[in-house]
Amino acid sequence: MPDLERQSQGLGKRPALVLVDMTRGFTDPVCPLGTPADEVVAACRILLDVFRAKKLPVFFTTVVYHDALKARVFRNRLPALDVLTADSEWVKVDPRLAPLADETVIEKHWASGFFQSRLQQELKKHQVDSLVIGGLTTSGCVRATVVDGLQHDYPVVVVREAVGDRNLEAHAASLFDLGAKYADVLKLNEVKKLINTLKQ
Repeated sequence: MPDLERQSQGLGKRPALVLVDMTRGFTDPVCPLGTPADEVVAACRILLDVFRAKKLPVFFTTVVYHDALKARVFRNRLPALDVLTADSEWVKVDPRLAPLADETVIEKHWASGFFQSRLQQELKKHQVDSLVIGGLTTSGCVRATVVDGLQHDYPVVVVREAVGDRNLEAHAASLFDLGAKYADVLKLNEVKKLINTLKQ
């Protein structure tokens, strides 16, 4: 069966950077949810610097549970999620990527950064017209957020070096699927060039 024709959507005039779950729980291998992610953190840091230099919106997501009932089925499926309580260090953004005072951290309870969160509201408030996404993990929360980004009518770019997964096969398969149907999957240098060509 022949592959579907696809067209690159590129970025709009006001893209936002969304870093999905770049929190200590996912970047620190000591946490049951964590995986070695130094290279992903470094790529996300470069993206942060580029977006900040252009004064473009930046958002972070974090999974936080305030009670035992929230996202019950998801947590029953993946019990390691139970460490992500509001009083835990695991829900804080990795200090290497520490948000600035005017950068928003979006709490979520499921995989997608959009589902039952205030992300869409914040994107509208900041007049965002497209998304650049990095984060963890490619086959889980990144994938869900990218698909929902498309379903909210945003062109989405996934930065290849800025996403990662504890399962390399799932990582590769997810990047293939996302690039096939839902987003442009680009290298970090390509995204830097796109952002740097935008007029302030």
